[in-house]
Amino acid sequence: MNFDKLGLRFDYPDNWTVDISDAQGGQAAVTVYSPEGGFWSVSAHAPGEPASRLADAVVAEMREEYRELDMERASDGVGGLTLSGYDLNFYCLDLTNTAAVRTLETAAATYLLLCQAEDREWDRIARVFSAITESFVRSLDRRRGGRQPGRSEDAGRSPPA
Repeated sequence: MNFDKLGLRFDYPDNWTVDISDAQGGQAAVTVYSPEGGFWSVSAHAPGEPASRLADAVVAEMREEYRELDMERASDGVGGLTLSGYDLNFYCLDLTNTAAVRTLETAAATYLLLCQAEDREWDRIARVFSAITESFVRSLDRRRGGRQPGRSEDAGRSPPA
């Protein structure tokens, strides 16, 4: 399936559920849920919004909810760009869970991406999360006429993390 609303575009599996109820006050936000409860979400924030502040706010909220939260800085290369953030591990209802928080700054917006699942499901769908993220980043490239966001035309390198 293809989601293309609110200025956000990405591909996701046919049997996943879309929720745009978090989109409020001009902020574009969408979450897609797997049949087992894992989810991937993206929200667009004003350009210039510090990506680190968004990622840190998610970690602070998670730490408030899950006292035994383990966290480490992480980044992923996607489409020649670096998405920075955190990998999180925590217990919920006596089950171990994993979440990945990533950010991407472009001239048009600062994007916050979050995916989360119980660890047994994570092992099965981590590649699906990666594919959704890749399709989202590719859509940003297409909307800019083939140029990657955050890249100069001749540099061809990821922006500094």
